[in-house]
Amino acid sequence: MRHYRLPILALSLALVALVGASVRSGEPNKMSDAEREEFIRNFNRTGMDTTPGDAMLLRILVEARGAKCGVEVGSYKGFGAINMGIGFERNGGRLYTLEINPETADICRENLRKVGLEKTVTCITGDALKTLPKLEGEFDFVFIDAVKRDYFKYLKAIEPKLVPGAVIVADNTIRSAKAMQNFLGYLQDNPDYEMVTVRASLEKKDGMTIAYKIR
Repeated sequence: MRHYRLPILALSLALVALVGASVRSGEPNKMSDAEREEFIRNFNRTGMDTTPGDAMLLRILVEARGAKCGVEVGSYKGFGAINMGIGFERNGGRLYTLEINPETADICRENLRKVGLEKTVTCITGDALKTLPKLEGEFDFVFIDAVKRDYFKYLKAIEPKLVPGAVIVADNTIRSAKAMQNFLGYLQDNPDYEMVTVRASLEKKDGMTIAYKIR
């Protein structure tokens, strides 16, 4: 009997380790803050991604606002969503990011998984003009970076769900101002909003408009 105990014990330990690994595989990836920042620095960005300066501004705005429930229109590969997601995670909130392209949405979800933000940020596939009205609850932060001529439509689709004090950020509002003239005019002329356009990053020689919903 003594001759068989060691192999049986080894087999038992191997099975325990295998089961443990299987359980752990379903858990969110755990990354330190330093590892996340390294992932962000090494992110394979293209011209379609949010610039690092703009992404950091978004994160700071989320944290400063204390935002708890936000929506991003236009995920692409998730660079902006990751930065905002860190802010929402710190605030104990969540972010919905909307992407029309299924393949790109899958890449976004994988990037969110890699940094352990899949429980904080949910990527929804589909046309934002159709998915925005289906979102439930109230929102205190919005970032729009999708089809420029549709910015006003995106805003109107989510506006009934915005709480007083909500922050709306729109990208590319200098170089694409003509395409979104109705959107910018609405915010400028509406007494319920205060707005300003800033240049957080010179990489794209463009800017973002930040609006505050007074009531």
